[in-house]
Amino acid sequence: MSLKEIFHCFKPLVRSEISNFRVLGGIVTIIACLTILGCIKAPGTARDQIIFISEEKEISLGVSAFRDVLRQARLNANPEINAMVNRVGQRIAAAANKPEYHWEFAVIQDDNQVNAFALPGGKVAVFTGILKKTKTEAGLAVVMAHEVAHALQRHGAERMSRGILEQIAQLGAIAGAASGTVNPQLAMGAMSAYGVGVTLPHNRRQESEADFIGLQLMAKAGYDPHEAIGFWERMSGCPRQMIGRFCFRSQSAIPEFLSTHPSDITRIKQIEAWVEDAMQYYHPHGQDEVSPTKEVAKPQSLSRVH
Repeated sequence: MSLKEIFHCFKPLVRSEISNFRVLGGIVTIIACLTILGCIKAPGTARDQIIFISEEKEISLGVSAFRDVLRQARLNANPEINAMVNRVGQRIAAAANKPEYHWEFAVIQDDNQVNAFALPGGKVAVFTGILKKTKTEAGLAVVMAHEVAHALQRHGAERMSRGILEQIAQLGAIAGAASGTVNPQLAMGAMSAYGVGVTLPHNRRQESEADFIGLQLMAKAGYDPHEAIGFWERMSGCPRQMIGRFCFRSQSAIPEFLSTHPSDITRIKQIEAWVEDAMQYYHPHGQDEVSPTKEVAKPQSLSRVH
């Protein structure tokens, strides 16, 4: 059912001459019902997720988006760089254990983009700009495992589903305010109380979850997860003892509570706390480099990430 169709079903709630609390109650009821219908557990951490989009649809969207990116991007032609990205990617893919994914790896020539991404369906791209930070194959494995973890945890579908809830709540609040049946401040207060429209902590938790799962993936692929600490220190651009104190990257001047990513020092401390757990999956390449996937207990500190 589309957002338009969902909202159409509930038009009487905002058209009738009823009290503020009945309108707000209707909005909350819609959100609660959709939340229950879409609630699942995230693999590997058992975190509650709200997802309305099927994995098949998500994969289809990922493949389409990847094709669009490749049509517009300038691809790197260096055979050694492409071979390295494919080599690391294939090992991460084997560790991910997603037979329904058709893995593809691309290198986009853009030295100014310190970035990479992985889309549902196993479509992964690395920008050449991030290779200045990864330095080694193990460093590249940190990045690719982190991005693949986002896809495995279905973080994109989760954000899209949360967006649907937010649009329903906002449409209800706006319609109610326009008809004079709802106080706009009361409506927005109710939305905030239920976490609607408050997405930043949710995104930071996704980033931390991708770090946690990414450490396991790289370990299963035969890369030492301790390498993640050095990579994120390099990404900060600061000596470890000065991160967040006397040395900042440009975006680090933004307070963490207003950022979609954990601060550099928070991220590094979390990785240090999780890395020994990830080591149970680590076997150097060539020595059972990808251990069988097994259920992982939810890390105690992951639930406390804001």
